[in-house]
Amino acid sequence: MEKLKRFGVSMQESLLKNFDEFIKKHKYKNRSEAIRDIIREKFVEEEWEKGKNVVGCIVIVYEHDVREIVDKIIDIQHKFSSIIVSSQHVHMDKENCMEIIVVKGKVEKIKDLYFYLKALKGVKYSAITKATSGKSLK
Repeated sequence: MEKLKRFGVSMQESLLKNFDEFIKKHKYKNRSEAIRDIIREKFVEEEWEKGKNVVGCIVIVYEHDVREIVDKIIDIQHKFSSIIVSSQHVHMDKENCMEIIVVKGKVEKIKDLYFYLKALKGVKYSAITKATSGKSLK
């Protein structure tokens, strides 16, 4: 583990109060943990903005009775098999299913996959969770 360095941060009292409330709400043990986590999130965002090789998850919730939607989802996934690490199908209830797709590759290709899936008739919800391989986060 790399050696920790200390530094001081100055901010308005009201901002610090809001930050301390954030820390409490998100169950951080201290300000340092929260600051490290927020900085890492920004670095992940930067990786995605720069179009680097990244990892993440695409989630879609859809009506499984919509005509041919399952076949369309599978067809799209086959077209993007080079960036799909795995997928999981979840039966939510009698009408709805969720697909969780773990992806790894270039940002643009991941976004293309996401937009194809999101645009399908019967998709009720979609999201990308942005992650990183961790190589740039020390």
